[in-house]
Amino acid sequence: MSEVAKNTRTAFVLDDEPGVRFVACHILKKNGYEPSEFADAASFLKAVADHPPETVIVDLSLGNSDAVEVIRQLAALQFRGKVMLFSGRDETILQEITSIGKTRGLAMLPPLRKPFRAPDLQRCLFAAPDIAPVKQATAAREPLPSINISEALENDWLELWYQPKIDLRTGLISGAEGLIRARHPQYGLVPPIAFIPPPDDPRHEPLAQFVFQKSLSDWMQFADAGLRIKLSVNVPVPMLYKPGFAAMVCDLLPKHPKFPGLIVEITEDEAIRDAVLVNEVAAQLKLHNIYLSIDDFGAAYSSLSRLLDLSCVELKLDRSFVAGCAGDDMKREICKTVIDLAHKCGVSVCAEGIETAADLGALVTAGCNVAQGYLFARPMELHDLLTNIDRLTNKAQFELERRSVNYPKLSRIS
Repeated sequence: MSEVAKNTRTAFVLDDEPGVRFVACHILKKNGYEPSEFADAASFLKAVADHPPETVIVDLSLGNSDAVEVIRQLAALQFRGKVMLFSGRDETILQEITSIGKTRGLAMLPPLRKPFRAPDLQRCLFAAPDIAPVKQATAAREPLPSINISEALENDWLELWYQPKIDLRTGLISGAEGLIRARHPQYGLVPPIAFIPPPDDPRHEPLAQFVFQKSLSDWMQFADAGLRIKLSVNVPVPMLYKPGFAAMVCDLLPKHPKFPGLIVEITEDEAIRDAVLVNEVAAQLKLHNIYLSIDDFGAAYSSLSRLLDLSCVELKLDRSFVAGCAGDDMKREICKTVIDLAHKCGVSVCAEGIETAADLGALVTAGCNVAQGYLFARPMELHDLLTNIDRLTNKAQFELERRSVNYPKLSRIS
C-alpha cells in the first residue's frame, strides 16, 4: 500500500437515495476522503464494526430504520469516529437527533440540511465535533456525618442562611429565603441532606420551631437596618396540619407595624396530594399574615389547571425550566405559560436558579415578578447579607440594566 493510501481518510455515507450518496461521495473525494456508500443500515453497521472509518454521514430516514437507531448501534459499537447527520427535514429535528448522539457519547459534527452544496458539506465536515463531557470517576467520599437534631439544637449548631429575592419591577431586594445549615464542631459546615429528616418525621417539629423563631427574630434585624423585606421559610406539609402549629407561629410573629408577613414554602408535589386540606390550612394562616408559596413548581408535572386549586400567593418556577430558558424555546414557552396563568389567578411568580443574564432577560420579558439565584447571590449568613445589601442591590440593578430595564438607584425597601 502506498504512503498516500495509508494516509487517506475514510468516510461512510448512509442514505437510501442513490443521487444523494453520489453527490456526497464526490464531494468527499474532492476533500481527500476515500468514501464508501451504503443504502441500508445493516450493511453500514457491519462495515463500521469491521473497519471503523474516520467519519460517517447518516440520513435521518432510512426506510425501515432511522438515524436514532443507527446512533444507538454506533454507541453500542463504541464508535470513536465523527458522526454527521443530514436530511431534508427541518433544523429542529436535526438538532434534536444530533443532541441524542452527543448524549450517547458520540463525536457529533454540525448537522447538514438537504439540498446542500460542496461548501456546506465541507464546513460541517471540518468543524470541531461536539462531544458530551465524560463524567470523571470520583474518589469514594466519606459518608456524611449523622447529626442528631436534638443535640444540634441543644448545642446551637444550627444556623439560618439567606438567599436574596429580587423584585424585577423595582430591581431591589424584596425578600429572602431562609435556608438551614449546621455548623458541627468536628465536621464543620454540614449540608442539610445530612440532618433534615423525611417530611413526616416528628423531628421536624423542633426543627420547624427553630426555623420560625430564628427567621422572625432575624426579620427585626432587617427592620432595624431599614429593610422591610418579606422572609420565606421551608416547612413540610405534615407540619402545617399539626394541632397548635398556627398558634405556635403566631406567638413568634413580630409586633412591628410594618411587618409584611411571612411566606411558608411547600413543594408542589406535597401541595397537590391534598389540595383541599392545604387550602384549609392556607386560609387559616392568612388570618395571621402568613402565606403559602408553592416551591419547585413544575417539578411534579402536575396539570397547570391544578394551580387554580392551590391557595397561594407565590409560585416558584422550578430551576429545571429556568436554567437555559433563553436558548430553549420550549422551556421559555413553559415559563411564559405558567407566569401568565399565575397572574390571571392573582399569584406572583418567582424564578429560582437563575444563573445567567440571558435567562434573566427571558424571564423579565415573560413578565416574571421575582428572581432568585446565583446570578445575584448565593445563600449567606445574616451578617453578610446585611453588610453587603447595597452591593447586592447594585449588582442586581446592573444585571437588569443589561437587559434594558432601567430602575432608580435605590438601596432600601420602603
